[in-house]
Parts: sequence; structure tokens; C-alpha cells
Amino acid sequence: MIRAVVFGIGECLIDQTREFGGWADWLGVPRHTFAAQFGAIVAQGRDHHETFEVFRPGFDIEQERIKREACGEAEWYGENDLYPDVRLAFKELRQAGLFLGVAGNHTARMGRVLRTMFSSHVHLTATSGEWGVAKPDPRFFQQLTARVAERFDAISPEEILYVGDRIDHDVRPASAVGLTTALVVRGPWGVIHQHHPDAALLPTMRLTSLRQLIGNIQDLNSSEF
Repeated sequence: MIRAVVFGIGECLIDQTREFGGWADWLGVPRHTFAAQFGAIVAQGRDHHETFEVFRPGFDIEQERIKREACGEAEWYGENDLYPDVRLAFKELRQAGLFLGVAGNHTARMGRVLRTMFSSHVHLTATSGEWGVAKPDPRFFQQLTARVAERFDAISPEEILYVGDRIDHDVRPASAVGLTTALVVRGPWGVIHQHHPDAALLPTMRLTSLRQLIGNIQDLNSSEF
């Protein structure tokens, strides 16, 4: 029975098109060229950070973030970066009495930005930068389970649904520590990973919209009785 739903961040809740476009501008690369290289690397199952190395060998993203902040070009998210189904999905899930969380790979600074965006809608917001461990490390999901469990007298991992757009960083490692999972098919990873062999085996749900969650969870919970 699902009692808590936790969402990944990039391409699950946030459309990162503008963010990656900003990195292309920072590198001095045409956006469509950056996007083409990015997509090719994702399709090959490689780390997307290799995209930066293609255009600037030795690229250190943490150092470049510091430089961008110093120039007044720090990474940021705003309401217009949210996928259009996010707010309504949050409302429907909260009305159903579910615990809601947001947890994914991002900096501690971005964690503060996200809490400002979501504080009135979710019970927990956290980033890998704040926890000191990042997906796909299983310790990230163990930490997540522990944080959610703090809000309940007792909750088992399978009662927590983790929603993400990636098989490798979301579905597979979350499933490995016992969480229930959902794959949302959007963004570069979701569109490509929907055809991964594990996509037919691991996620309990496959979504094209977060608003499908409420019906799927109700059906799943009803089947438990």
C-alpha cells in the first residue's frame, strides 16, 4: 500500500531545457549543437557530464558553478520551469492524504531554491548536496527511506513510491533497496530509457503524466485489500 510519494527533480518535476541551454551559452556552444551531443551521450548510456568535456576538456562543473555565481549567472529554477502537471498532481496526491517528498541530485544551494518553490506543497525537500550522497548510490535511497520514516510511526520501503525519469539513477537503485518505483517518460532519459529492458521489469508504474499517479495509486492500494 503506497503511503508516501517522493519525486526526483530534473525531468521529473523540472523541465531542464533552459538550464542546459544556459550551460551551452556559458561554454559558447550553439544550443542545438550542445543538445545534439547531450542526447547522443545519454543514448549511449554514458554520464551526461561528458557532454561538457566534449566542448571543454578538463571541465570541472563545480568550479564552473562557482564562476557562474560570481558573474551573477547562478543556476536557478522558477515556476515556468515546472512541467505543467506538477502542481495539480501535488494537489491531488495531498488531498488523498499521501506524504509527498522531493529528493534528487542537486546542489545544497538548489535545495534552498526548491524548498522555496515547494514548501507549501510537500513535506520533505532534499538534495544530494545536502545529504552528501548522490544517486545512484543506494545510500541515497536508504537516507530517503529514513527521512520519510521519521514522519510515520512505522512505514516499510515498499510503501514509498519513488518517481523518476531514469532507469539507472532512479528505478534500479530505488528498487534495489525495496522502494516501489514509477518511471515517467519525458525528457532525454525518460524517452530513451522507456525502451531499456529493465523498464519492462522493474517499475510498478509507467507514466506519461504525473496526474496518472492518483488513479494508479488508488488502484494499487485497493488491490492490497
